Amino acid sequence: MDFFVNDNLIEPGPGDLLISEPYLPDPNFKRTVVLICEHDENGTIGFILNRRSKSVFSDVIIEAAHFDAPLYVGGPVQNDTLHFVHKDTLEIESGQSLGERLVWGGDFNRLLTRIDTHQINKKDYRFFVGYSGWFPGQLMEELKTKSWIVYQNKDENLIFDFSSKDLWKKVLRDMGGKYSLISNYPVDPRLN
Repeated sequence: MDFFVNDNLIEPGPGDLLISEPYLPDPNFKRTVVLICEHDENGTIGFILNRRSKSVFSDVIIEAAHFDAPLYVGGPVQNDTLHFVHKDTLEIESGQSLGERLVWGGDFNRLLTRIDTHQINKKDYRFFVGYSGWFPGQLMEELKTKSWIVYQNKDENLIFDFSSKDLWKKVLRDMGGKYSLISNYPVDPRLN
């Protein structure tokens, strides 16, 4: 059943968001919002923004025992890796730009030093365990089958300042029109 009507198939770019259709059968991506960090001839990499884990940064990085920034499940690929996106002006030059003030990655050793000396505002960072990945052409095929819609994000607040549990609905409501209606679809239509 198609819930998204992609009148214009938009190819995602760095900083854009992928919004899953309401009844996407893959449990890894049920009602998710994925930040796209890379989309090119080698494939696509992104991070799920609205799946917070029960762990914090210091649970996985012993050197940062005092740093309790939340960890998010970035996706089902390589769950033994740690990634981050940020809007920290002191670290912008060491990562990959995703927009005006949005950056993916950077110098991890410098990050640890700044964490150790309490120079990091954890509200400017999102940390992810694992990532979401698509091989070349796979995401575009999924877009054609209307599993996802691309939201050309220009608002970093959606990434850093909004509750992850409400993010899927928030983005759809912000898109307006038919997408606002979709935001109210029940998780299980049999219970409606």
